[in-house]
Amino acid sequence: MKKQYYTDEQEKIALYAKALGNPVRVFILDFLIKNAHKCCYSGDMAEELPIARSTLSEHLKELKKAGLIQGEINPPYIKYCINRENWEEAKILLERFFTR
Repeated sequence: MKKQYYTDEQEKIALYAKALGNPVRVFILDFLIKNAHKCCYSGDMAEELPIARSTLSEHLKELKKAGLIQGEINPPYIKYCINRENWEEAKILLERFFTR
């Protein structure tokens, strides 16, 4: 059996930190937080960012993989929102980490 060197908390901190490691993804999260009263379509964000839609899609995929956002498919569009549960967990874990 392989020895586990990292705690589950350390793994989650790394996951969230990786998701936050790109300014485009930070922009996306900030955009969704500021529009927290409603979910946003990727097209709304594409109008705000000077990047290709395919690049935006890759960033959204990374944030979704980290669990910080969630998407609701409404063909042909996908609405994105902050995943409140994981967002709160990320805030707690990162704050705890930075105040050690």
